[in-house]
Amino acid sequence: MILSNSKVEIITRHNKAVYRDGNRLIKVFNERKPGSDVFNEALNDSRVSEAGGRVPRVLEVSQVKDGEWEGSWALALEYIPGQSLAQVMRDNPEKTDEYLEQLVELQLQVLSADAPLLNRQKDKLRRMINSVKTLDPSVRYDLQMRLDGLKGGTKVCHGDFIPSNVIIPDDGSEPYVVDWAHVTAGIPAVDAAQTYLLLKVSNNKDYIEYADTYLKLFSTMSDTPRQVIMNWVPVVAAAELARGRQRREKFLLSQIESVFDYL
Repeated sequence: MILSNSKVEIITRHNKAVYRDGNRLIKVFNERKPGSDVFNEALNDSRVSEAGGRVPRVLEVSQVKDGEWEGSWALALEYIPGQSLAQVMRDNPEKTDEYLEQLVELQLQVLSADAPLLNRQKDKLRRMINSVKTLDPSVRYDLQMRLDGLKGGTKVCHGDFIPSNVIIPDDGSEPYVVDWAHVTAGIPAVDAAQTYLLLKVSNNKDYIEYADTYLKLFSTMSDTPRQVIMNWVPVVAAAELARGRQRREKFLLSQIESVFDYL
């Protein structure tokens, strides 16, 4: 893959940089990102699209041929001109509740689709929790027992469904959902618990304020008791510890301690 000199940086994170390059959105990953992970993200995008999801088209997966990123793996997607829902919400704070309702409506649309070929939510959570050796082994055991009670699901669970991953197109068409690196086939209530937790641990203070309203809306609109969603918060909190979120480690541990008092 060749990046043009006219590329515009959109965002840089600890493991990647994202550029707009003409009609392409290009994610370029650092040297620690294996090619298999990049191909898997492209495969996820394709499977979600085939399941009926509104997802930017995958254009290319390859290594960058020159420049500062030479040799790094990159994923090129169709660029969708528009704004993230997060930006729209910041610009129109008086409509926060309305936009959160739209967020839940869109998430429920995604969760209504079946994609049994995706990686299983239960298996991914188990691997992540097992990798957190800083957790007491008795706590990990109890979390695994809770996971064992999770019935196998085939619904498309985004795994990172927050306002910044929803694009509102400039042309007024239906929203797109982006960043499918963490998608699994699983249970909607677990995906809701993941969204609730991600809002709570976000660096964005607005997200933290949205979390409880989101939880109430999802519960009402999906006819899911809040207790069912909150039952999975300790599990997804433990899985989040595997991502090395040190800044929010105290909060994540508090979500686990709320159930297990022998940490």
